[in-house]
Amino acid sequence: MPPRIMIAGFGSIGRRHLRNFRELEVEEVIVYRTGKSTLPTDELKGAQVEFDLDAALAHKPDAVVIANPTAYHLPVALAAAKAGCHLLLEKPISHSLEGVDELRRIVVEKKLTVLVGFHYRFNPGLNRVRRILGEGGIGEIVNVHVHWGEYMPGWHPWEDYRTSYAARPELGGGVLLTLCHPFDYLRWLVGEITGVASFKGFHGGLDIPVEDSADTLLQFQNGATGHVHLDYVQRPGTHTLKIVGRTGKLGWSNEDGTVRHYRAETETWESYPPPLGFERNEMYLDQTQHFLDCLEGKVKPGCTLDDGIRALEIVLAAHQASDQQKVVKL
Repeated sequence: MPPRIMIAGFGSIGRRHLRNFRELEVEEVIVYRTGKSTLPTDELKGAQVEFDLDAALAHKPDAVVIANPTAYHLPVALAAAKAGCHLLLEKPISHSLEGVDELRRIVVEKKLTVLVGFHYRFNPGLNRVRRILGEGGIGEIVNVHVHWGEYMPGWHPWEDYRTSYAARPELGGGVLLTLCHPFDYLRWLVGEITGVASFKGFHGGLDIPVEDSADTLLQFQNGATGHVHLDYVQRPGTHTLKIVGRTGKLGWSNEDGTVRHYRAETETWESYPPPLGFERNEMYLDQTQHFLDCLEGKVKPGCTLDDGIRALEIVLAAHQASDQQKVVKL
């Protein structure tokens, strides 16, 4: 029997979750929202809508999707966990560590399932990269580089981008938090991150009070080093990964989804395109199915609460490193 799902927040990501649950034939959905979204409400037809959190939780959902603005994730997640609900917690899990230990304690005590919504773990190209690395395809990793920039005013052209959560510090905005995926998938691909140095930029001409670019240096536990560039400015957008190993290198581009693998011993390249017809929403859809499988006890969460906490710690370390002009150890 499909679970009863509550979605907290009905912006663009909450809307995507609603569509995907419906596509997977989960029809009993409660939507908790403030009504401040600028998007149409036609997709809410057939869903139970509540504007009060207690009233929404009174429907006794089996699981809650935390999809409201970043700064409001933890209060809703804590209330849901106290009510015994499993969680699909969007990234980043919060904008600070306040309340994180309490959430972890409740999750452990109540034996709740938590999946953190780093959907790039379901990207076929990055999964290919992970398999090649696991097979020793480029030898010991020496260095990694991520370059990701997108023009923020083009994300939601129907609204003033300066009012969005990504542009407002009190809602958990800024490029480091909003585009924090690489800090998660680099841990997943390369290993634990133990040191951070960073520089933030505010010169993108976007008229927002948060950093619009950041360059972060990473030290990995295994000795590898890394660099992550993030920005809100680039047109057209770019999201690429490069990994240098002792016996080869790997490249991935989100633009065409292709993985390119160079083997030094044979001086040859191999290319792995994404599955035919692959579309971005398939990552979210696969993530949703994975969450449903977790609720049924078929699998364990592929991205745990501890993974989400670690990614947040890395972002906060990057802020601290930039603000204090020092290397922060983790």
